[in-house]
Amino acid sequence: MSQQNNKMPGPGGPGGPGGRGGFQKPKNLGKTIARLMGYLARRKWPLLIVLVCLLGSVLTNIAGGAYASPAGLAADVAKLLGIYALGWVCTYAQSGIMVQLAQRGTNRLRKELFDHLQTLPLSYFDKHPHGDLMSRFTNDADNVQLALEQSVVSLFSSALMFAGIVVVMLVVSPLLFLVSVFTLGSTFLVFKVFGGRSRRYYRQQQADLGDMNGNIQETIEGLKVVKAFTHEEAAKDLFGRLNRRYRDSATAANFYSTAIMPIAMNIMNIGYALTAAFGGVLSIVMGLPLGSFTLYLNYCRQVGQPLNQISQQLTTILSALAGAERIFACMDETPEVDEGFVTLVPAEKDANGTLSQLSGGHPHTWAWKVPRSGAMALVPALLQDDGTILELGQAERTAEGLKLLPPNVDSEEGIWAAVSPDGALTEITDLAALAGHGWAWKYPGPDGRASLHMIRGTVRNVPGEDYCLTELKGAVRFTHVNFSYVPGKRILKDVSVYANPGQKIAFVGSTGAGKTTITNLINRFYEIEDGVITYDGIDVKAIKKDDLRRSLGAVLQDTHLFTGTVMDNIRYGRLEASDEECVEAARIAGADSFIRRLPEGYQTMVTGDGANLSQGQRQLLGIARAAAADPPVMILDEATSSIDTRTERIIQQGMDALMEGRTVFVIAHRLSTVRNSNAIMVLEGGQIIERGDHDDLLAQKGRYYQLYTGGAELE
Repeated sequence: MSQQNNKMPGPGGPGGPGGRGGFQKPKNLGKTIARLMGYLARRKWPLLIVLVCLLGSVLTNIAGGAYASPAGLAADVAKLLGIYALGWVCTYAQSGIMVQLAQRGTNRLRKELFDHLQTLPLSYFDKHPHGDLMSRFTNDADNVQLALEQSVVSLFSSALMFAGIVVVMLVVSPLLFLVSVFTLGSTFLVFKVFGGRSRRYYRQQQADLGDMNGNIQETIEGLKVVKAFTHEEAAKDLFGRLNRRYRDSATAANFYSTAIMPIAMNIMNIGYALTAAFGGVLSIVMGLPLGSFTLYLNYCRQVGQPLNQISQQLTTILSALAGAERIFACMDETPEVDEGFVTLVPAEKDANGTLSQLSGGHPHTWAWKVPRSGAMALVPALLQDDGTILELGQAERTAEGLKLLPPNVDSEEGIWAAVSPDGALTEITDLAALAGHGWAWKYPGPDGRASLHMIRGTVRNVPGEDYCLTELKGAVRFTHVNFSYVPGKRILKDVSVYANPGQKIAFVGSTGAGKTTITNLINRFYEIEDGVITYDGIDVKAIKKDDLRRSLGAVLQDTHLFTGTVMDNIRYGRLEASDEECVEAARIAGADSFIRRLPEGYQTMVTGDGANLSQGQRQLLGIARAAAADPPVMILDEATSSIDTRTERIIQQGMDALMEGRTVFVIAHRLSTVRNSNAIMVLEGGQIIERGDHDDLLAQKGRYYQLYTGGAELE
């Protein structure tokens, strides 16, 4: 079963009732501002220069206003020109440095967002439209960059200018300032009320824009499906609803942000008139000097300019904060947890079969490297005919009976004993039986009790080394596994599957039966609820995820190709592969002949996810990519579903060569492709209802027999 949600958006579109919208609950405004400013503060010296220039620019503007009154003398004019020239230099310097700081800060923000997305589990991307995630890199990040480049400096400059003018007004005439206090208080109230509503609508605008982008991406990617089912009108209606919703939120956001200044300026004009009237009375009654009165009125008029600039920057600032909140919400998502300690290392065997790490070259043998300090113990063991594993060890006789000695401790009596699953010790008298003993991993199972897991490959267990090596053979086991994508809706129910090294295991069943889910769990794309999955006897949870996935090759039903040459796309399976190795991989997959017929052969550019190739050709390149990876375990999810019967016959021989010596999991709707499997699992409703090889299942005349003879359909 595919884990992707491919359903068409319901009423209201993405993010509507019951939708998957990517809008997250906004974070604290102060925290968002402080966090965003941190991307500028990482380069302290340039930021300090900006602050100095900013302060210089503000002081020169205020000082210029002070010289406006006595203008007329040559010395005063020269001073005025010098002040404004200094202010221009400061403004130019702060703007140039701020652009660089903003570009670097936004670049770092995008990089950290992209890097964090690589750490998130697949379940996160299942729940969030890809177009909405992409809008975090484009619209949201662009708004942040614009604000950092221009609006932040302008906002601070205006705030300092406002504070400076207020201080000068207070010094010139404290009594007149009492009138201005009521004016300024009313103005700040307008900023608070209208600014708060504007910010709320800007957050909604960004969320609606993300939903609209997600719908555009889904519609363009699925345009063939839209046209095939003549759903053009439905697609237009859905986009129209999303577009109108974005328009409404954008209109509301811009209305409140642009309405601030007209209202504030009218209040300031009223305040100016009241100040002029009150100042005239003070001049007559209390003898307020005319020069001070004129200077105060000049600054009373100027105090509205920084407020006007603040209002003009609010649109950009609020939009940037809304975008920053969405970006940080994504960056605060919990990354995929990896508690693994077992790593995959290249290995080689000498003439005596001794296993060791490979120092260079492309390996054909791999090994699991397990630190001795981990929770896993390497113990000698015997595999019984009935599948029971017995732990072996030296023991000593005590009054209570046999007692197992710790590892690496010799018994003077030379007693060897076998430990049964219930913990009972049995002395081994036939020491010849020990000659064929193997090794097993011993560690706690899901129930907390110690369990044994047989190792099939070569083991390196050298005293004094702080690690053990066990050869990667590809033995994969599911034991009583339960799994749900969504709590309460179980997909796999008590699934047990045993794949020995080199076996081909096939899964067949109706769509949604859980076939693809099983292969996703091998990769640990999702975590199981109950049971255990082992790989060469090692619990997959103990293996580092990158190392686990490096050991697995996959050919998926939908092959994704990247922009680049055909050679680049094949090499994606193993980036260090040479051109010759990539060509050989293409030959194995049966893709070499069609590639050489392309206009530029292996150097032909692939664009638009392989839009210039047929579906079958894309699938062949996916198989060639897996062949280049040369993994010990292969997962083929409908690998030949898009290839016609003739092409399938051409590549079948190459596929057999690709699968030789590997453990292979095959998911197929064409039952002819699984006839030669060692075991076939028939799934229904997340349970294995039949298992056996092709002949066994036909003899049972059950579900597989019905599918094979046409008595039932897979879909």
